[in-house]
Amino acid sequence: MEMPTPSAAVLAKKARVVERLQAVLPASGVIHDPAETRAYECDALTAYRCPPLCAVLPASTEEVAAVLRVCHEEGVPVVPRGSGTSLAGGALPTADSVILGVARLNRVLETAYGDRFIRVQTGRTNLSVTGAVEEDGFFYAPDPSSQLACAIAGNIAMNSGGAHCLKYGVTTNNLLGVTMVLMDGTVIELGGGHLDAGGLDLLGVICGSEGQLGVVTEATLRILPKPEGARPVLMGFDSNEVAGACVSDIIKAGVLPVAIEFMDRPCIRACEAFAGAGYPDCEALLIVEVEGAPGEIDEQLALILEIARRHDPVELREAADADEAARIWLGRKSAFGAMGQINDYMCLDGTIPVSRLPEVLGGIRALSGRYGLEVANVFHAGDGNMHPLILFDANRPGDLEKAEEMGADILRLCVEVGGCLTGEHGVGVEKRDLMAVQYGPDDLEAQMAVKDVFDPAWLLNAAKVFPLDASARRRAA
Repeated sequence: MEMPTPSAAVLAKKARVVERLQAVLPASGVIHDPAETRAYECDALTAYRCPPLCAVLPASTEEVAAVLRVCHEEGVPVVPRGSGTSLAGGALPTADSVILGVARLNRVLETAYGDRFIRVQTGRTNLSVTGAVEEDGFFYAPDPSSQLACAIAGNIAMNSGGAHCLKYGVTTNNLLGVTMVLMDGTVIELGGGHLDAGGLDLLGVICGSEGQLGVVTEATLRILPKPEGARPVLMGFDSNEVAGACVSDIIKAGVLPVAIEFMDRPCIRACEAFAGAGYPDCEALLIVEVEGAPGEIDEQLALILEIARRHDPVELREAADADEAARIWLGRKSAFGAMGQINDYMCLDGTIPVSRLPEVLGGIRALSGRYGLEVANVFHAGDGNMHPLILFDANRPGDLEKAEEMGADILRLCVEVGGCLTGEHGVGVEKRDLMAVQYGPDDLEAQMAVKDVFDPAWLLNAAKVFPLDASARRRAA
């Protein structure tokens, strides 16, 4: 993966930059020893690494603004970092950049149950947002698999979703407002504790912008009352394509489960060995969950099970109690970690129309045979957000490159059937060079023009999202 050549001028003034940053942050907030900066050399896309010039850990919006003013004046690139769980290299630094971590921005600032919102600093983890309100009967809906660790800042940057996004939407559907610091240190407020902001939808521009436009330090998030109850059902099938067809039929029937999750045999086996969830031995597994009052749950499940039986399932099983339901979800939530115990893998997240699931699953199977690399599929089937895991051996020369080539072909297939390159992981560096597959020159030009407005010097998260030659021209202009 090509990265830009570090600026010799920036590298030469490291001591001065560090000194200026130390003047605006506590001593523990500036990390510049080469041995210590290695902790920030990569995110969850661990195949690519580069220690930054230094790392900073501000604890307030004011400290973030002070850091950005220094870097802006010195012409130093800045890479915002949440919890480092990005699977697309979204927080991969360059040698001449400052990592700006938000881990110390972790406080709850305001809770308003009557208006159904919570305002938090964005270094707070996803799961801890629900933790702050669940005793009062509320929850925060977006639930990425990494929710125990991932930060709200990263969720906003990548517009993350999760298993329950079919009913509740992804981050953009649950984000009401932000406090954001621009590269020159200017602090702006967008939206707030109300359903919709007036004027242009700048909040929609910010959510999913991958740290290209500013650093979000505070977020106002929608919280919802907990449902009366929920019940998952396991459905086993003898092929991926049949399971995909079942998903398509459930959606076409107009039923709205809270989640439809898909796993194939390699993933089923790994998750069962890891979590002991009681999964059946089959080629493909669906976890379908509905929620509401008991009568509502029974009615929805009856229709869903009727649809499933048309596809000759090898097993249909409703969770008997809360403990079994928790085990079912523990297996799914553990999927990425469980697969990591048995193989190196590359995780993609192309999104497709749900009706094309059988076709795309067949296409992935064909590509697996062509490249000679096994694929484990686990994804949010209800909204067509694919997560094929390409298994490879990082210690075997050429295997990583082969996995990348295969991944590019899978993403091209997603675009060909009417989908897109990324559903929630972001473009980062992983898909940067594929942007022209989905967007024409005019489309890319329009997107880069937006960045020009927010970050004219192109110092924020350099070398991400846009093809390198295009971003290099922008920075040189």
